[in-house]
Amino acid sequence: MLKRFVPQKPMPPVREEPRFSGPDENNHPANGEEPIITSTIIDKPKPMADHGGKDILSSDVEIKGSIKFQKELLIDGKVEGEINSDGVLTIGENADIRGEVKTKSITVYGKVHGNITVAERCELKSKCTLQGDLKAARLVIEEGATFIGKSEVTSGSISAKSAPARPEVVRSSEPIKAAFGGR
Repeated sequence: MLKRFVPQKPMPPVREEPRFSGPDENNHPANGEEPIITSTIIDKPKPMADHGGKDILSSDVEIKGSIKFQKELLIDGKVEGEINSDGVLTIGENADIRGEVKTKSITVYGKVHGNITVAERCELKSKCTLQGDLKAARLVIEEGATFIGKSEVTSGSISAKSAPARPEVVRSSEPIKAAFGGR
């Protein structure tokens, strides 16, 4: 039979004061006992990567090279290089990405010049610009988004090479204007 380890909350630090009624004339405890003092327990600080929130690269950050992350990342600066992750990526309004992007899920508000491969969902917001090819299981393009390239809507996970299935179409609640004018 396996026993499951359940971590317990650490107890708060405890400090006991000396236990005696008062010193005698030689400055010893009156009842002959020595004072009992326990040490204070100090918790170790947690590493920064343990916070569990969204990581942010602000608009004044410029990176040349590759980026890898685990959970969630918001990029609002300039990146030249590839971005790889099994997490959720948000490209902010001020962002300018030049390079290949491979991630689990992406939402684009800014500019991307390069190919995007997404295992699950890709969302192109109304003021974004994507110049490059796009491969995703689900694709949402808002009215006003600029997309120059080809798209491939896959079935399920990108890494799984299975028989082609019918792609899922996600429609916006806003009406779509005709792209080539009235005919």
